[in-house]
Amino acid sequence: MYFQQFYLSCLSHASYMLGSEGKACVVDPQRDVNIYIEEARAQGLKIEHIIETHLHADFVSGHLELAERTGAKIYLGAQAGATFPHVDVHDGDEVPMGRVILRFLETPGHTIESVSIAVIDLDRGPEPFAVLTGDTLFIGDVGRPDLAPNLTPQDLAGMLFDSLHNKLLPLGDDVDPVSGPPQTAFSAWRKPSRSSGFGKTSYA
Repeated sequence: MYFQQFYLSCLSHASYMLGSEGKACVVDPQRDVNIYIEEARAQGLKIEHIIETHLHADFVSGHLELAERTGAKIYLGAQAGATFPHVDVHDGDEVPMGRVILRFLETPGHTIESVSIAVIDLDRGPEPFAVLTGDTLFIGDVGRPDLAPNLTPQDLAGMLFDSLHNKLLPLGDDVDPVSGPPQTAFSAWRKPSRSSGFGKTSYA
């Protein structure tokens, strides 16, 4: 399995590319999509999937241009109500990609449409070993719950609590959270010196 983080320091924004058996997925792409196209070419990968963990209010995403240039499908939480071409995803939906399976978890709270992606590497085993949490969960913090125009911060905070305790924490300590913008950290499966699974608080 291939995994790479792309960090844009001026925006404190992290995006990710995952790949297996010639296929690739980009999660939360930044505006400059050339970096993904060039990296995919260098790794012998074809970008077939683009995932937005939520609609971003703090930067311009490159998902539409990346989809146009690669032919990849865009995946977005079903509650987004987006009008651009995309695939709505719900709890339990999966995207198979070579020896990797990406499993969606609806984790509203930061935004109503927020999703997390449990990553299953079949060469490691049948269960998730990592989860991309977007802006739902960071290392040492959670996403702000005040960005929905038709919901109160209290409403979103309640949803966020449920997402954390009913969706993410039950994944267990063996599943490593990989956070997204605006705060990010490499996960333990990329940096063996740090353990950052659920319930662990060791930092490098």
